[in-house]
Amino acid sequence: MGIISTIFVGLIVGALARLLMPGDQKMGWILTCLLGIAGAFVAGYVGQAMGWYQVGEPVGWIASIVGAFLLLFVFEKVRGSSKS
Repeated sequence: MGIISTIFVGLIVGALARLLMPGDQKMGWILTCLLGIAGAFVAGYVGQAMGWYQVGEPVGWIASIVGAFLLLFVFEKVRGSSKS
């Protein structure tokens, strides 16, 4: 059940990260959701491996949003520099 819940959280936090990110992201919702899922997985793995929180704690949502936001930011920077 952990993977399914992480995917569900990733879908939500991907949308939240896109809404919080300033500017216009020229990507579809599918890519946004995939980045959100990846951010949730990375944040969940790092946060639990470092002992910052356990599965099911509310801080996991915050970490997932931050992870998705960072991945979205990095993706935009890499994509922006390749278009130049």
